[in-house]
Amino acid sequence: MGLVSKTEYAADVRLAELLLKGRPTEVVERLTSQMEIAAEALQFESAAVLRDQLHSLQTVLHRQYVSSTRDHDVDIVAAVVDRGELCVNLAMVRGGLHLGDRAHFPQITGATELLADEGLVAFITQYYSHQAAPARIIVEPWPLKEPVDQPKIGAAKNEMERAWVQMAQNNARLALTARRQSKLRTGDRLDALKVALEMVELPRRIECFDISHTMGEGTVASCVVCVDGAMKKSDYRRFNIQGITPGDDYAAMRQTLTRRYERVATGEIAAPDLILIDGGKGQHGVAREVFDELGLGHLFSIGVAKGEGRRPGYETLFVHGPGGRRDQPLQLAMDHPGFHLIQEIRDEAHRFAIVGHRARRAKPRGRSTLENVPGIGPERRRRLLAHFGGLDGVKAATVEDLCRVDGISVGLATEIHKQLHSVER
Repeated sequence: MGLVSKTEYAADVRLAELLLKGRPTEVVERLTSQMEIAAEALQFESAAVLRDQLHSLQTVLHRQYVSSTRDHDVDIVAAVVDRGELCVNLAMVRGGLHLGDRAHFPQITGATELLADEGLVAFITQYYSHQAAPARIIVEPWPLKEPVDQPKIGAAKNEMERAWVQMAQNNARLALTARRQSKLRTGDRLDALKVALEMVELPRRIECFDISHTMGEGTVASCVVCVDGAMKKSDYRRFNIQGITPGDDYAAMRQTLTRRYERVATGEIAAPDLILIDGGKGQHGVAREVFDELGLGHLFSIGVAKGEGRRPGYETLFVHGPGGRRDQPLQLAMDHPGFHLIQEIRDEAHRFAIVGHRARRAKPRGRSTLENVPGIGPERRRRLLAHFGGLDGVKAATVEDLCRVDGISVGLATEIHKQLHSVER
């Protein structure tokens, strides 16, 4: 986007690299020097940003410091089995700093005594075939009966390494507990939604549709999919809408649902248990017409209408099940678990539609509006964006404001202002 110069970006990447390599002292020294230079130049806002970065960095370093008399580059890989579930927790220590943990849940069937060992071996074999290994890898439980003359990988050797292993095991257990709790919450939400909608079976597969455009331009429809209470991004789809009157959301929804559910009608793809339409009674009515035309009138659907003032939590649900349309719209309590699931899926459909719309709208432009101004090259563009804090700031500037930027003449400022504001209209 040009909001940061290549030089500034490279400097940020270098600081991140130093931190991840376990050289935080150099990062602190560089940020301190930059802060002092900014303060001496009376750039107090920049100095304050650097000061806050230093404060945050010191807090992280204090929390993550691993007591050690020498530098360490170590991975700690601990496998834990609990209630038939396996978690392999990977903790990374670089330069004496604990950089964090990541829990993995390998799918290995059978809950035997060797499950943790087998999972650990399988994980290490696969993970390090794609990742560079550090100087040492500590594993727990040690999967071999006999010691191995291999200093790179092995069990914990001393008190410090045993403490790291204990920490990795504890985090693995916490991850398993959190995962189970999440599954329970998901099941509760599906059960609650089933009861509220008077469905016979759980709505295991839910599809949700939304339309996004700007004044009718670049209309894109989204379809997001939730399976067993979790979003399944591999099944997401977008539809570029064409051949309709700009801004006609009903026509856009009709085209989207026809394209999607023609494939259901022919048996090419499976039908969902529940369909959510982000829209009110009219949008949902269009959806029902499409389903009837395709011979899919049995599909269960809901129109999710925004509440008064578009306030979250006050949505109205227009419900149509196999037995027909509900006589009265349904409003669930704000703390209803099933309602929370509907909101989450609807919000994801909205996000996915907006991302697609923005990408489609930007494609024909090809270049930023500043690049279209004769006489504005990369350096002047960088100065403008830096001076005003981005393109929105440049758009808000007057001709006089633009002239204050080094290298921008009155004539050039006038042309910039004209170009940006002609595009807005």
